[in-house]
Amino acid sequence: MSETIFSKILRREIPADIVYEDDDVLGFRDVNPQAPVHVLFIPKTPIATLNDLTPEHAALMGRLVLAATHFAKREGFDELGYRTVFNCNQHGGQTVFHIHLHLLAGRQLGWPPG
Repeated sequence: MSETIFSKILRREIPADIVYEDDDVLGFRDVNPQAPVHVLFIPKTPIATLNDLTPEHAALMGRLVLAATHFAKREGFDELGYRTVFNCNQHGGQTVFHIHLHLLAGRQLGWPPG
């Protein structure tokens, strides 16, 4: 996988507002937020897109989702609700090719997004 801005954030080469970290997952605030709360959760293992997942990644992806739900509960917006989104490739809106889960909260979110 090629170098991404997320690789640099993981190595602490560029600053990020980190709000969650465990052995497998890093969570940080999006620099271009689309909601009052917009956090990106990334696996510390680099995987470019959802299409690159294998059965061996199942537990890691579960930990990624659980990290987001843990953050939502910790911050107290779990009851009002939040949205989680994965984008995949160009037409799916992916701009950084390191899998990441967007967590959006803090206001009523409409559907369809955008």
